[in-house]
Amino acid sequence: MKLRNLAAAAVLLLSTAVSAHAADKIKIEMWHGLSGDLGDAVGEVCSRFNASQNDFEIACTSQGSYDAALQNTIAAYRAGKAPTIVQVFDAGTLDMMLSNAFVPAHDLMSKNGYTIDWSKYVSSISDYYANSKGELYSFPFNSSSALFYWNKDAFAKIGMTEAPKTWEEVQTAAEKMKAAGIDCPLALNDDTWALMEQFDAIHSQPTATLDNGYGGLGAEMQINKNKFVDYATYLKTNLDRGLFKLRLPAGGSTIVQSFAKGECMMMMTSVADHGTVGRTQVEGLHFGTAMLPVYAGTKRLNSLVGGASLWTLKGHSDAEYKAAAAFLNFIGQPESELFWSTRTGYIPVTKTGFAFLESKGFYKDPKYAGREIALASLTASPVDPHFSRGNRLGGFVQIRKEIRDALNNIYNNTDVAKAADPAKATRALVQSELDNAVARSNDILRRFEKTYAGRQLP
Repeated sequence: MKLRNLAAAAVLLLSTAVSAHAADKIKIEMWHGLSGDLGDAVGEVCSRFNASQNDFEIACTSQGSYDAALQNTIAAYRAGKAPTIVQVFDAGTLDMMLSNAFVPAHDLMSKNGYTIDWSKYVSSISDYYANSKGELYSFPFNSSSALFYWNKDAFAKIGMTEAPKTWEEVQTAAEKMKAAGIDCPLALNDDTWALMEQFDAIHSQPTATLDNGYGGLGAEMQINKNKFVDYATYLKTNLDRGLFKLRLPAGGSTIVQSFAKGECMMMMTSVADHGTVGRTQVEGLHFGTAMLPVYAGTKRLNSLVGGASLWTLKGHSDAEYKAAAAFLNFIGQPESELFWSTRTGYIPVTKTGFAFLESKGFYKDPKYAGREIALASLTASPVDPHFSRGNRLGGFVQIRKEIRDALNNIYNNTDVAKAADPAKATRALVQSELDNAVARSNDILRRFEKTYAGRQLP
């Protein structure tokens, strides 16, 4: 009896000690905008961190979407209930930079004893999240760039063994596929990030004045005055010819679904979709990836980073910042980058992470081969301060919608094909729609400028 009592007391003492240790952990929250499979992947990252040490515990909660994550965080911050860390997508970067609601990444890490070699970050990624001095304000997390996906069997059918490098070659391939009885040579959508922003960057075209907004809040959109007019006309012309097919979620099938099913033979989308294609493709599909095509004669610049970064918010204790720094240091380790890239399709954000993946044979594995092209695209040139740093524009979420609406108006117009001169009518339609989108976008920029009157970009 005494032995049983002694054993029970020992168990009670042990469980009390374990509970006390768990209670001693510094707990923080992270909100993010990913859902579904990618949301689950974020949860796995957080679980890996929690299991890696005994001092901190992070709870990662999806807000359902990027927009919701940003808006919910703004509301929570005003109420004094914001999470310690929040994931903000690329379009919300300037809003965060001017919010004065965050602890800069470089300050957070140095104050908590971490010496980070910031030069190890891929410059076309880190530059987007850094101030004018090159100091990172947030940590790149789920980073991507756009790629060209091509069906190797369809290309073999028309006697081509390599992905097209130019838009002229894309059209030639599409014409040959159509002649060979292929109904959907290229799947097209209205994603302005892949279609407009990447196009401007790699073609040395200004999306907006003042170096795409980096020079101040007075920037104005320029997409109705550059080569994007030609490109949008090209897309519409080939859409009307049946060489390109529109694939939108509202229509029942996305470009990724159409490509993975073997229905459409080419598409432009994020490297992050590489894993989705691999997991959902029909049996026997052989596909490859390449850099986005450019017009013949173009000197290619680096493509733009997409995805999101992690911001640490003000209003928390020193202990919570210590936990946040530990988590951000953890996800920056090569082993963590290997897990993240394997699990999702997003690319390493550091040169050391990429080298680590290469050393493990990651890109030689057929499941992941081709993803390295995203980094090659991001580093195709030194970052150009006028074109290929990305866009530092306020209200960019709304601006993307204005351009997306313009593209859909262009796509769905049925009158130009019936005109006496369809080519002239198409060009006029594109110019008119882009003019209107630019006017509305400039109104958004002026409202943003008024909101932050007197503020200088960091």
